[in-house]
Amino acid sequence: MTSAAESRARRPRRPEWASRNYSLLTAAAVVTNLGSHGALIAAAFAVIETGGDGGDVGLVAAARTLPLVLFLLIGGAVADRLPRHRVMVAANALNVVSQGAFAVLVLAGEPQLWQMMLLTALGGTGQAFFSPAAEGMLLSTVSGEQASRAFAVFRMAMQGAAVGGAALGGAMVAAIGPGWVLAADAAAFAVAASLRSFLDVGHIPPREPGGGLLADLREGWREFTGRPWLWAVVVQFSVANAVVAAAEAVYGPLVARDHLGGAGPWGLALGCFGAGTVAGALLMTRWKPRRLLLAGTLCVFPLALPSAALAVPVPVAALCAVMFVTGVTLEVFGVSWMTALHQEIPEDKLSRVAAYDWFGSVALVPLATALAGPAEEGVGRTSALWGCSALVVVVTAAALCVPDVRNLRRTSTPVAKGAPGADNGSADAERPVGGLG
Repeated sequence: MTSAAESRARRPRRPEWASRNYSLLTAAAVVTNLGSHGALIAAAFAVIETGGDGGDVGLVAAARTLPLVLFLLIGGAVADRLPRHRVMVAANALNVVSQGAFAVLVLAGEPQLWQMMLLTALGGTGQAFFSPAAEGMLLSTVSGEQASRAFAVFRMAMQGAAVGGAALGGAMVAAIGPGWVLAADAAAFAVAASLRSFLDVGHIPPREPGGGLLADLREGWREFTGRPWLWAVVVQFSVANAVVAAAEAVYGPLVARDHLGGAGPWGLALGCFGAGTVAGALLMTRWKPRRLLLAGTLCVFPLALPSAALAVPVPVAALCAVMFVTGVTLEVFGVSWMTALHQEIPEDKLSRVAAYDWFGSVALVPLATALAGPAEEGVGRTSALWGCSALVVVVTAAALCVPDVRNLRRTSTPVAKGAPGADNGSADAERPVGGLG
């Protein structure tokens, strides 16, 4: 008879980097992405089906991002003070309420623009508190030399869900309308919140009493500004994310309606982007570029391609190919960026630095999405899309002019686990930059 010890020895074991927390975070991210990627399409077409134009779609998109900008820094400070999993669960609960109410309004009749903006803003507020807590939780959960692979597998699972979510969401919008897709998203947030409630934060040392919220924010700001490579990339993405959001949230659905056949083809194109990110994450489970941010930033240039493809506009098949390639290359950046953050940032400041990262990355999105409609009226949709493409190229080239972006090197162990104010050596040296990420 087989002994209990032999049975345990034969039982398949997870990789040592795939802890219980990691598994719960991954499962919850999969569930959330399945719902949210369909809901993005549903929200845009909910506005269009009520007679809204490009400006109205942009206003609803901006309404989600504006509270994200306003509350992100507070959310980061809160997540470094309170148990991160509780912040995540509370934020998910707010998303359940906002998306559920949005679904009821759409299913009950013709929702007013102000109602859609208000409920979308509530969802953005939830994300403002969720995102820094979630990023800090994930980065603190993974350890060891396989951190890069762990992040790649996490992102592969997350983006794989985006493939199904976008394609299924587009098909559901076309078949049964946007209201049921929004209801499914609310249910997905409820399931994800229940999973995240089981996270264990016992491995995180208790926070030392600080000088209050403003002192926490100032400390996070010092960490953020002390690394040129960090703020250079965040500034880059503040512009890139803004113009890409305008192109995808406003112009994309309109181009799909006028030239591609509606919500279904647009959902398929977004699904191809998700498939590309899965392929990129799979690539990053094997490839470990030594100069993390040089490889990652070079792979941001293709982010200009979808706007250019919509400007032409190219056929659906060509757009899907462009979106796939963009997803592959952008995921190389994503894994490299997470690895740099994990390598360089002290654990007790992860959420605050993540908040400054998120804040910079989304700060211009409300303005860009709100101005997308007027820009279309002023210069035309095609010129606006070409402008989006050109801006991505310009800001990415500018980021590569920063020496620390080109020279930050991978290490086998994190270099910033000591006390705050540790060595901040230059990336121009033969060793990695010390400190933050």
